[in-house]
Amino acid sequence: MNSKLEYAVITGASQGLGRAFALSLAEKGQNLILISLPNQKLNQLAKQIEEDHYVKTVYFELDFCSDKDVIILTKYLNSNFNVNILINNAGTGGTKRINDASLTYLNTIIQVNIKATTVFTHQLLPNLKKQQKSYILNVSSIAAFSPVGYKTVYPASKAFIHSFSIGLSEELKSSNVSVSVINPGAMKTNPEITARIEKQGIIGRLTLLDPKRVADFSIKKMFQGTTFILINPISWFIASLLPNKIKVPMMTNIVKREA
Repeated sequence: MNSKLEYAVITGASQGLGRAFALSLAEKGQNLILISLPNQKLNQLAKQIEEDHYVKTVYFELDFCSDKDVIILTKYLNSNFNVNILINNAGTGGTKRINDASLTYLNTIIQVNIKATTVFTHQLLPNLKKQQKSYILNVSSIAAFSPVGYKTVYPASKAFIHSFSIGLSEELKSSNVSVSVINPGAMKTNPEITARIEKQGIIGRLTLLDPKRVADFSIKKMFQGTTFILINPISWFIASLLPNKIKVPMMTNIVKREA
């Protein structure tokens, strides 16, 4: 460990928003610890970032479905790196009828979205507190504000992340650790996802986001100490302010096309 170096830990860093977070921080000269599933070409991304931005970049491939592996990794990070930023971006979901979903499918959403985020935060918090100024950025979802049929467990898991983040921010407000949460909607992570979301109609097209813009904006607000970072006002209005009797059937009918 070089005591002069500080690192940002980013989970789910290989693609989409996680990759955008990594590039955005690298542009600011931030050293990185990238974590993602195996076989996601994470080594290539780490090498590219080091060559393009001259920052220290290390990576770890990990399946978040194992609490034991997450704890082993966080203990290793605490022993070998100074962590001043934690971005809990890793997440998973899907669209299925509840009676068609397997227990493995449901358990994976709960494990990755809820448990892994909680364990990473809990285990790395002592490290974050040792630095002069530190930041936690949790990635929730606009689905946190609206139950949705055919997704069911996913919005509930993201509601947990939102509540967890707001509560943790209040708990740590007098410390050196600032906590933020973002609740983005669908993003243009690849052509297949973009096309699928656009098939949802005008609402899907209006709320589709660019990962790089989301990452740059979120990191800017994170460094400013903003707790709840509002990404898309249109999505937030639909999901948060409309009454359930209107928004739940509306959102369910939209995602039903995927099922």
